[in-house]
Amino acid sequence: MTIVCLGIISCQQNETYRDEIYDKPTVTIDPAIKNLTPEQSLGAMHLPKGFHIELVASEPMIHEPVAIAWDGNGRMYVAQMVTYMQDIDGTDENEPWSRISLLEDTTGDGVIDKSSIFLDSLILPRIMLPLDDRVIVGETYNRSLYSYRDTNGDGTADEKTLLLADTLKDNRNLEHQDANLLWSIDNWLYVTNKAFRFRFTNGTFVRDTMPESAPGQWGLTQDETGRLFFSRAGAEIPALGFQQHPAYGSLEVPGKWDESFLEPWPIVGTLDAQGGKRRLKAGDSTLNRFTGVAGQEVFLGDKMPPAYGDLFIPEPVGRLIRRAKIEHQNGKIVLSNAYHQAEFLASTDPLFRPVMAATSPDGCLYVVDMYRGIIQEGQWVGEGSYLREVVKKKGYDKFVGMGRIYRIYHESQKPGPKPDLLKKSPKELLAYLSHPNGWWRYTAQKLIVLKQDKSIVPDLIETVEGNEGLFSGIFGADQDYGLERLHALWTLEGLDEINKDLLLTAFKDEDARVRVAAIRISDRFVKQRDAAMIEALRALTNDTDAEVLQQLILTFRIINNETKDLVQSIANRYPDNDVIKATAAENLNPAFSEVQALRDKFRLRGGDAASQIINGYKIFKEYCSTCHGPEGKGIPQLAPPLVGSPRVTGDPEVPIKILLHGLTGPVDGVEYNGPMASVAQQNDEYIADVVSYIRAQLNNEKDLVWRGRVRTIREKNAERKNYWTLKELASDKQNTQ
Repeated sequence: MTIVCLGIISCQQNETYRDEIYDKPTVTIDPAIKNLTPEQSLGAMHLPKGFHIELVASEPMIHEPVAIAWDGNGRMYVAQMVTYMQDIDGTDENEPWSRISLLEDTTGDGVIDKSSIFLDSLILPRIMLPLDDRVIVGETYNRSLYSYRDTNGDGTADEKTLLLADTLKDNRNLEHQDANLLWSIDNWLYVTNKAFRFRFTNGTFVRDTMPESAPGQWGLTQDETGRLFFSRAGAEIPALGFQQHPAYGSLEVPGKWDESFLEPWPIVGTLDAQGGKRRLKAGDSTLNRFTGVAGQEVFLGDKMPPAYGDLFIPEPVGRLIRRAKIEHQNGKIVLSNAYHQAEFLASTDPLFRPVMAATSPDGCLYVVDMYRGIIQEGQWVGEGSYLREVVKKKGYDKFVGMGRIYRIYHESQKPGPKPDLLKKSPKELLAYLSHPNGWWRYTAQKLIVLKQDKSIVPDLIETVEGNEGLFSGIFGADQDYGLERLHALWTLEGLDEINKDLLLTAFKDEDARVRVAAIRISDRFVKQRDAAMIEALRALTNDTDAEVLQQLILTFRIINNETKDLVQSIANRYPDNDVIKATAAENLNPAFSEVQALRDKFRLRGGDAASQIINGYKIFKEYCSTCHGPEGKGIPQLAPPLVGSPRVTGDPEVPIKILLHGLTGPVDGVEYNGPMASVAQQNDEYIADVVSYIRAQLNNEKDLVWRGRVRTIREKNAERKNYWTLKELASDKQNTQ
């Protein structure tokens, strides 16, 4: 096998590392399933030369781990879905038997030697975020969020506080509910697939509505500037949502991956792919496309210097972890595999199930391995499915109740010291805003913001205004001063100590990352129509950095009508820049003002109302208006009006049924040319959103329809083959009352 080499320059260590990929073993097409010890499983793993992997924790200390996170003192919290798929039918999966454990390495050798059950009797915990001495936890099917605290130091939570009350139960499949909770650099907390974000304001946990739902499923991570990276296993997309911050909506552009990025390179046959044989390579039955992606991480540690800033994507179905290079190509973010037809970490052990990667306090990359047979949830392993046949034949359902956590670092490095940040004062924490390990930078900022101590504001301002940080020298001369200024600026934002003069200074910063952040923060002044701030932003249209210009266009959306000429001038200067062109097109779209008005009208209703209405609006304008007219007033002989229609303003089941199975016959005594066609091929979200739009808008002013109701009606009428008639709809309603 040809050795593939990749030379990477480490900006932190100022030397070149030679990164040689391993010799690939011969692929076993249909491997035997055997429960290996952690040591044996380590022997089945393959890493590039120069990288070292070792065990941190395993069963019986942990069982079915799905996520890890550290508090400011380096103690590791481990969320464990103890009841997940314990047999082929998922028996007792929703019982409150899951837990979060608290693990600690007291000797500094990297091996966990102390553990306790921090929180027990949970239903499949899926959200876990350490704050200070509190931890935010969210469970499956429960939309509320709570914080937990151990007040007596015994390692077990004994205080529970409600942060977010939401009594609406989430009945979606557990693979499609909110997951993760990330404290981002902008001091907002983001989840994977909601149109919400959260933050602490004056000690209160508040919620804000974003233009659209976040595009993720299981994983969520950020780079050193707070750029978010999502993934979506169900859509077989290993990375998305990174071209634009979701606070401004979504943006996907062509060329965001290199041409072969979606193809993984496992070293073991993967017959248990949910997509069946179409998802397997013909030659060796390995996975031919990412399908189980979860728990990705932009590595910001300092103990794998050649990999700093790279995106690590666990693929539990392929038994591998992809290392992706993140390139900034004139404003466009482009991902590529770091190796040619190979993966950073791959295993020949069929039970290796990496579900999360994480930058650790010691500067290493930690890997969470569920180490089990079945990885797909029971809905996809049902009777008659391809997966069920494979599971039964190979005995995947017999391997449960295990789990391992590993750490990886470069052999030229030693894992760093254990942190002790929880008791440090805000003044002491300032120094860590320039730490070479991003975990320390982000944790220090979070703790400072939570403490809300304003005495350090002058120090932060001095850092932002200087071209060299006050504290950078602590960690050596070769430090990133711009990154320190960036964190100082966002820390001031979190302390609510931003002023216009400071932003005007930051607009001129030599580092484009700082200028981008300053423009984002200026949104608050633009919303107030601050003339001096708007004039300063106008001057920035001459900036030559594409990412600065993109952020400027996004901020100009707040005052879109007054800035269209500026946006057009930027777009004209960069006609071949995909990101600038696509971002500007949204501002210049004649429908933008109407969408903005819908967003403002529905954002206070809670839930996904604004996102749902906007999506419904887009569907209506693109498809429904062709027959029903652009304002829903109908078109003679083609389709009836929706404005004031009793089918729209009455029982919401009626329009749902019509969309699912179509409608034929006269409507209000009028015959139309042909029936209303079914759109049952569309998903529940599509139908709920467009029904919500026509009920809440078009002068109808009725309540929205939630997606679960569409699913119920779809299942109830699953056997129906024919169009509805109005007579049948009326009769069906009477029979169900």
